[in-house]
Amino acid sequence: MGPAQGTALYVSALLGAGVLVLPGQIASLAGPASLLSWAFAAAMGVPLAVVFAALARRQPDAGGVATYVGLAFGRTAGGVTGWWYFVAGSVGQAVVPLTGGYYVAHALGGGPVAAYAVAAAILATATVANLAGVRVSGPVQLGLAGLVAVALIAVVAAAVPQASVDRLTPFAPHGVAPIGAGVVVLFYAFAGWEAVAHLVGEFRDPDRDVPRATAITILVVTALYLGVAAAVVLTGTYGGASVDHVALGLVLQGVLGGAAAPVAAAVAVVISLGTTNAFVAGVSRLGLSLARGGWLPSPVATIRGGVPVGGVLAVAGTAAATLVVSAGAGWGTETLVVVPATLVVAVYLLAAASGLRLLRGWGRFCAALTVLLTAAVVPSAAGHVAVPLVVSALALLSRRALSAPAAAPRPCRPG
Repeated sequence: MGPAQGTALYVSALLGAGVLVLPGQIASLAGPASLLSWAFAAAMGVPLAVVFAALARRQPDAGGVATYVGLAFGRTAGGVTGWWYFVAGSVGQAVVPLTGGYYVAHALGGGPVAAYAVAAAILATATVANLAGVRVSGPVQLGLAGLVAVALIAVVAAAVPQASVDRLTPFAPHGVAPIGAGVVVLFYAFAGWEAVAHLVGEFRDPDRDVPRATAITILVVTALYLGVAAAVVLTGTYGGASVDHVALGLVLQGVLGGAAAPVAAAVAVVISLGTTNAFVAGVSRLGLSLARGGWLPSPVATIRGGVPVGGVLAVAGTAAATLVVSAGAGWGTETLVVVPATLVVAVYLLAAASGLRLLRGWGRFCAALTVLLTAAVVPSAAGHVAVPLVVSALALLSRRALSAPAAAPRPCRPG
């Protein structure tokens, strides 16, 4: 493929359901200064995408980040990194359906129970589709990305008559620290830079076309995300969970009136279902790879009819358990998203560090730049350092338990 198709596929990997709730949540966290959080998170994609493309060309492998880290720092580091990404992707499939659930509940006038019920239905639908071997085709995936883009453009357009620059002051009402905290959360929205690693081999001329596709993708994604973030800030559509969860729908309401809620709900369900289906498919294959490497129980490696049934059930089970726990605890996406976001920060930091050891030339320079930029965000994630530590401990305990030799059978004594 050429740079145009590559750009379309790359954009489709980056535009997901996170944009439905994060503009409001980040604005509530940092105020108008949240625009700096979005800009910084988008800028990090430039060197990060180059690093992943270079690593993929050097070592194409389905294990992705876990493989690169394993080559650079050993199998244990690679296995733990695989666990980080597997947990991030699995817990994320509780967050994504819940974003759609919020919009449907708002349209129906329901509360949290309705939101969680819709989220469970979205997760169940994606799980059944994956178990049945249903795959979202390239054109359909691109169509979903196009739908997201159109929806975001509509939000920006709807915000124009309601926007006021007066809402930019005070710019940082909560200080500077929330800006960094916002960047950490946005690692979840921008997760997908590693997708270029799976696309490199499909380009006719990777040396020429990958940089072009990456540059165009950065421009498109940055324009859309910053546009929506600005729309939420300049219209003042944030300030509490009930508003943040459906901020884009409320912005549209200024133009569409009463029709905004059902329209936004329908779009949110389609986006959430498409994103969940794609991630369950992708993360299930990582689970398969981890199980074959002895990092997850062997049933996770079960394949039937070419479908990684064990991986799908592991991802869906983790996501479902997360939904149950969060519903019981009264958590929303603003609480849940901390887990995958913090783990993605750790994954990207180690991936960039791997690039320092494995790459040369321009790729190594971008790896060094990524390490510096990601390290600048790490202090903002320090309050959640327990997340990667706990997952690391679980990974090592699982590896030890699965590699322990089975006890020899005790001989039977007569009588």
